[in-house]
Amino acid sequence: MKPDTTQCAGLKVSGLTKSFNGESVLKGIDFEVEAHSIFVIMGPSGSGKSVLLRHLIGLETPDSGNVLIHGASIHDTRAREELELAIVFQSGGLLNSLSVGENVGLYLKETRRMQPSEVEEIVNQSIEKVGLSVSGDKHKMPGALSGGMKKRVAIARALAINPQMIFYDEPTSELDPLSGVTIGKEILQLNREYGTTSIVVTHDRDLAFGIGDRIAFMQDGILSESRTPEEIRNQSDPSTHIFLTAGKAEDYQSTTSLKRKPL
Repeated sequence: MKPDTTQCAGLKVSGLTKSFNGESVLKGIDFEVEAHSIFVIMGPSGSGKSVLLRHLIGLETPDSGNVLIHGASIHDTRAREELELAIVFQSGGLLNSLSVGENVGLYLKETRRMQPSEVEEIVNQSIEKVGLSVSGDKHKMPGALSGGMKKRVAIARALAINPQMIFYDEPTSELDPLSGVTIGKEILQLNREYGTTSIVVTHDRDLAFGIGDRIAFMQDGILSESRTPEEIRNQSDPSTHIFLTAGKAEDYQSTTSLKRKPL
């Protein structure tokens, strides 16, 4: 189930623009992602991260510019058929009518000419790889799972297709801090073990700095030049500093409108 790392894909985006109803949402996006790396796109809500992600996976067509994966356009039908791309959706995207095992193996059963025994072997390996139990979790229904377990199942489903690239959409959203750290560790471990290129879209600062090889900031439809976590910590860009330090205790202490009024 381990991919041939020589075939893992890199990504290149050049001159990407998109407008909706006359409002510019993506304003000339340019960046590259090296194969085998974890690239984090970070930014506040409304910055254009989700729109950019939809373009990267081919769900949106840009007004101008290109998205190339392994040197081919994401909109090239023939090239896409030769790529194995997976996405872990923000909500997990599990089908509530299917068990954990059925969710993980769904794509394999629908698109691959494999014996049922082969599918089951891959499903079991994928479930165990994300720290879940085949005996204890495989036959559970999504409604019986915690938020963190749903995210793990979604990652297992992505791994089952042996992808060259995995996209993660806000993988720690709606999770408690401990579960968020656990998911971050899973992403990091799977990337290091499999070598699969990982692109993570998030507003989670701890996640970004904990797993990212390179991080780029999205703000008002513009993506900054990517840097290593250490380079970002040492830079003096005001907007980046504000985003990284927002929400500290002193922000609340200095907001007089939030102070409790005497009874």
